[in-house]
Amino acid sequence: MKTILFAVAALMMTACCQNQTPTEEPLASTPVVHNEVIELPAPDLTRGVNISEALQNRRSWREYSAEKLSMEELSGVLWAAAGINRPENDHLTAPSALALYPITVYAFFEEGIYRYEAKGHRLVRVKEGNYMAKAGAQGFVETAALNLVYVADLTPYNERKFPIAKAQYLCGQDAAGYAENVNLYTAGTGLKSITRGGASPEVLQVIGLEGEQYFFALAQSVGK
Repeated sequence: MKTILFAVAALMMTACCQNQTPTEEPLASTPVVHNEVIELPAPDLTRGVNISEALQNRRSWREYSAEKLSMEELSGVLWAAAGINRPENDHLTAPSALALYPITVYAFFEEGIYRYEAKGHRLVRVKEGNYMAKAGAQGFVETAALNLVYVADLTPYNERKFPIAKAQYLCGQDAAGYAENVNLYTAGTGLKSITRGGASPEVLQVIGLEGEQYFFALAQSVGK
């Protein structure tokens, strides 16, 4: 009788262990090393809540801690903004009027300014040093771990002979799509963000862009 009871107990313990949910491994948290080129890891497409929860969580944040983004978080933010999701034609996660994609994303850190290159999914440094204050006028801009500046190049509209005002309007629409992708990503992954309509009048000069074809479209702060 005892032998039978021990056998039953062993079977029950085995069944319980098999039904247990495996312990979820913690998310990677690789620090960002600000080399001349920052090679970003592939975005984790399984991370975050569903889209309805992200919409429920979305809000504009104006308070940020001093904590930096990890390499994985930075990768997700930039891929959400302007990453390639259809490699067969290099189309991005965000839509673009007339599929011209005139927007370039610049990432401002305390360590420097970087240009995001969707092909290769990487950041390339354009200027070393802390220019965070040039990315916006509000105090929290310098506190946030990352500021994104969306700059349009109006050159693709030249052949279409659009008035400058219309081209700028379309660029603003494009930039808004990029920014809202980031807002949904941050809302779905426990980060914070806010879309901003202003930056320093010197922001293009600081980046190193000269010429009437360049147009500041939008800015955004991201952090924790």
